[in-house]
Amino acid sequence: MKIAVFGMGYVGTTAAGCLAHVGHEVLGVDTSEEKVGKIASGESPIAEPGLGDLVRSAVDNKRLRATINIAASELDSTSVAIVCVGTPSAPDGSHNMGFIAEVSRQIASLINPSRKDRLTVVYRSTFRPGTMDELVLPIFKQSVGDAPEAFELVYNPEFLRESVAIDDYFNPPKIVIGTRDGTHCENLDRLYANIKAPVFYTRFREAEMTKFVDNTFHAVKIAFANEIGRVCRQLDIDTSKVHEIFVSDTKLNISPQYLRPGGAFGGSCLPKDVRALQQISSDVGAHTHLIDSLLRTNEAHKHFLFDMCVRDLNAGAKVLMTGLAFKANSDDLRESPNIDLARKLLQNGFELSIFDPHVEPARLLGQNLGYAYANLPSISKLLISREQMESSCYDLVIDTRKWAGQYSINTKRILDLSRL
Repeated sequence: MKIAVFGMGYVGTTAAGCLAHVGHEVLGVDTSEEKVGKIASGESPIAEPGLGDLVRSAVDNKRLRATINIAASELDSTSVAIVCVGTPSAPDGSHNMGFIAEVSRQIASLINPSRKDRLTVVYRSTFRPGTMDELVLPIFKQSVGDAPEAFELVYNPEFLRESVAIDDYFNPPKIVIGTRDGTHCENLDRLYANIKAPVFYTRFREAEMTKFVDNTFHAVKIAFANEIGRVCRQLDIDTSKVHEIFVSDTKLNISPQYLRPGGAFGGSCLPKDVRALQQISSDVGAHTHLIDSLLRTNEAHKHFLFDMCVRDLNAGAKVLMTGLAFKANSDDLRESPNIDLARKLLQNGFELSIFDPHVEPARLLGQNLGYAYANLPSISKLLISREQMESSCYDLVIDTRKWAGQYSINTKRILDLSRL
């Protein structure tokens, strides 16, 4: 295919070199005469292992050129335009979208509405979810109109790490392709035909969010590891050995477990041990700000879930909650977030019933008994049987266990809190 890459920085030059290497005809577009001149002479404008050789070979074989301006006639014969311009931080911390807006206007103004084949315009720059719908698409509509036969917009985030970018391009952890309605894009399928990786087609907004989730979680992991490292050093603990043990657990620690948005954490272990680690950190002066924020953010999530539950409920509405214990098939109520939710519902005047066949107040013992009645004194009256549940009508069912589908419940609305 004939491909134009707008923005010959780190991502753009890597993409151009790799695309030309597999046989595509690539035109690099950049406002910097210095970058364009380097590429014209067979040099990479950025330092990246192996990229200089790819650029030199591509230029020598006439598969890679560079220019400051692209003509409408040249774009008319191009199948794919890839946008890799920068989105630097603005003073308020948001992304500066000036380069995105400008290059979008440039491409849109050059599109021939009656072109024979649709131009696929692919954005790889990282920007705020909603940008494709609220900024990019309106720019194209203003210049070209809503002409599906002339162009299509795609958001395709990159996952390139500096110093290993070429390997990451050809062996990515995943390929995420965002389209207006989540349907397939023929040109992107062709572009990635020989790359083996999980492919996710989705709408613009989910694709735009992906890079933020990845990068922020990488930052969280680094910050968490460093905080644990500080605590270990202060206590004369071998940090390397702790790390070795931690990452060996791919069933829970390094896995999809605990990473699906849903309910708040609770139970007899997590809150207690987080508090204890906070105290240890404070005692030894490790200053673990991330760890110190965990309980606060968990409380914020509990309130968020409550607000989500009652947002459309009338005062005094009849509510059923399925699941009260910390986990399914358990009667452990200690620091269960469902206890907190039940208490909030009662305090705000809703008529609450709870179904949890594993919780029998008469069988609760020790700390479990004490916690249950201290935080939900009316627990015995709130818990109902299956027969009572299925013979009543509810304005809302709050399903914390995915149980609602297993029973015959007469309700106007079911809210699944196991995932957001």
